[in-house]
Amino acid sequence: MTPASPAARRRARTSAVRTSEPRLVPPVLVRDHRVRVPVDREDPSRYPTIEVFARELVDPARDAEDLPLLLFLQGGPGGMGPRPLGGGWWSTALRTHRVVLLDQRGTGRSSRVDGRTIARFGSGDEAADYLACFRADAIVEDAEAVRRAVYGGRRWATLGQSYGGFLTLTYLSRHPEALTACYVTGGLPGTAATAEDVYARTFPRQAARVAAFARRYPEDVQLLGALADRLAAGDVTLPDGDPFTVRRLQTLGMPLGMSTGVDALHWLLDTVDLDADGAPDDAFALAVQTQTGFDANPLYAVLQEVIYHQGERGGGWAAQAELDRRPDHAPDARPLALTGEAVFPWMFDDIRALRPFRAAAEALAARTSWPPLYDAERLAANEVPVAAVQYVDDPYVDLDLATATADAVGNAQVWVTNEYLHDGLRAAGDVILPRLVDLAAGRWTVTRP
Repeated sequence: MTPASPAARRRARTSAVRTSEPRLVPPVLVRDHRVRVPVDREDPSRYPTIEVFARELVDPARDAEDLPLLLFLQGGPGGMGPRPLGGGWWSTALRTHRVVLLDQRGTGRSSRVDGRTIARFGSGDEAADYLACFRADAIVEDAEAVRRAVYGGRRWATLGQSYGGFLTLTYLSRHPEALTACYVTGGLPGTAATAEDVYARTFPRQAARVAAFARRYPEDVQLLGALADRLAAGDVTLPDGDPFTVRRLQTLGMPLGMSTGVDALHWLLDTVDLDADGAPDDAFALAVQTQTGFDANPLYAVLQEVIYHQGERGGGWAAQAELDRRPDHAPDARPLALTGEAVFPWMFDDIRALRPFRAAAEALAARTSWPPLYDAERLAANEVPVAAVQYVDDPYVDLDLATATADAVGNAQVWVTNEYLHDGLRAAGDVILPRLVDLAAGRWTVTRP
């Protein structure tokens, strides 16, 4: 085959990238970038290409300046980049940087994957093969495609929230030359930890958050028990027809790791109106359906355990196995235990948005061999400044695994604090982000507790 000429390569590159005209969305100037990428980089012709979407934000008064780039790596899995509503951490970042918000492949405007997408595959195994191409390694390569195609290969810093910290370590494992600094908020994974290791540690941390809820709102514990007793009798449905079961009620505990999680659950329960038979009202049922339905982010559920898998494993559902070891989490146990950031196989039967993924999810859970996500030797030799904050009471990312990772990564420092919960960046980005920048630059030091 004759190599393409330089002019042909330029035309191909241009056709693969689309950038919108800048528009003012007060108080920021916005550009939208779209880049075509293969689904499977090992076999680019295997599937049709998909589009990766990145939104660039800049202070309008500084658009002409050669500002450094800051790529935001969203939490997830299956998370699209935030939309800049009002203030946020980006308001702080825009004082010094041009900010790039990436929609992870399969989310938002990056060729979204939903039940309609999966229905096109002939079997669960075929759909699982496709979804296996949506892990951290592929997301990092998508970011690299944006960096090269849109920004001419300029190096950038990254800010990784939650799962964005997982992506950060994969990025450092594969393309450290692309990075000037990495900031991580609540998201240093155990790079050698299995999903089973993670749930063995996070279930007790979630129990501590449930205990905090019970101490603050003891009357709500009784209400949850009464609700569970009624749901256990059956015949209660959610507005979309899904069964309203005790185990679905238990998943209301997932947000307890957030700064407003305890209070938000209380105020949700404050609205419930039980009829003479003890069944909840429609408004409460709709709120539960919305909060626990995964309509907006089905990949979050489908890939929840897949993000941990590397090398050879035994297969199976790690969170369900951990749950089965805990009789105090049984639906008939009282007080009712509330589950945290975990996905269970029953969800793919009971939840409408997840049913199309059931066969694929089962195939992914059964898979026993996975490619690596992290390069331990390269991380140990890392020279890119890494500054992370980890939260003592965070039930989603285990503190001990996170600090062990920080010790194993070269040029990494971690600030451990009990001032914030998992959404510290959202709640106090104006404090946290400058501290991490100073920590990475050596202008601030921390002492590990």
